[in-house]
Amino acid sequence: MVKRGKNINLYLIDGDVNGRIKCTLANWTGVIYKIPQTKVERISNREELKQSGIYFLFGSRDDNEKDSVYIGQASIRSNGEGLLYRINEHKNDTTKDYWTEAVAVTTSNNSFGPTEISYLEHRMVNIAKESNRYEVKNGNMPNIGNVTEEKQSELEDFLDNAKIVMGALGYKVFEKIMNDEERDVLEPSFVYEVKGVRAMGRRTSEGFVLLKGSRLSPSISEVGGDKVRIQREKYTDDIDMNNYVINDILFKSPSGAAKFVSGNSVNGNISWRTSDGRTLGEIIKFI
Repeated sequence: MVKRGKNINLYLIDGDVNGRIKCTLANWTGVIYKIPQTKVERISNREELKQSGIYFLFGSRDDNEKDSVYIGQASIRSNGEGLLYRINEHKNDTTKDYWTEAVAVTTSNNSFGPTEISYLEHRMVNIAKESNRYEVKNGNMPNIGNVTEEKQSELEDFLDNAKIVMGALGYKVFEKIMNDEERDVLEPSFVYEVKGVRAMGRRTSEGFVLLKGSRLSPSISEVGGDKVRIQREKYTDDIDMNNYVINDILFKSPSGAAKFVSGNSVNGNISWRTSDGRTLGEIIKFI
C-alpha cells in the first residue's frame, strides 16, 4: 500500500528552530510541544500544557553513551496544573539531570483521562525499548490499564500520528533502526570478514546498519583504537560476552561500522562486500 502524504504544522514560538515549538497534524486532535529545559518557565501560559498527557525528557549523549529518554505521564492536579507542572518537577530531580529537552504530548480538546494516558505511556515505553535507539530511563514498565477494544483502536491511531510528528521533530524514539521496507529492499546485504570473524550490514536512508548476529573482532588496534573502545562501551547492552551483536546498530558511515567490527581504521567502501565479491564502493558507483 502506498503511504499518503502528511501535512504537519510547526509553529516556532520563539522564531528559532532551537527554541520552543508547537506541532500539529492536519485532521488530528493531538498537540505536541518541544521545550528546551532552559525555556520551560517561558511556556507557562499555554493552556494545553496544564492538561493531562505524556511527556518525554530527552538527553544528548556523550561519546560513550546512547541518547537517553524518560517517558512519563501527567494528570491534571487539584491546583489545575498538569504536564508543565510535572516537567518542572524534574528540573530539580537530581536523578534526571541528564535531560536537555522535553516533549509534551496532549490534545487540543483536553480528552485524555487516566485510562488514556496509562495506555499511551505503557505503549510508548514499550515501543521505545523495542526500537533501541535511546537508553530508556524508565525503571519499571507502566501499567497498561483497562481499555475497551474500541478505545484501544482509537488510541493506536493517536499513537501512529504522534510517532509521525515526533519523528518530524527529529525524535526517532519509536522508529526501528531498520524498518520492514528497508529489510525487504532489493539492495544487497554486505559481509565483512576479518580476523576470523564475520559481520553483516545493510545501507539505509540514515547510514549503515550493522546487523544483529554479526561478530566483532576481540582485538582492538593500539593505534586509533580508543574511539572503538568508547563506542563498544556505548553499545555494551547490544553485544554479548562472545562479541556477537544482539541488536541492530546504526552507524553514520560504512567505514564507521567496519572500524567497529575490526578494531582498526578501514575503508568501508572496500571492506564491505556482497556474496559475489563486489565491494560496496562498486555497488554505489553503478546505482
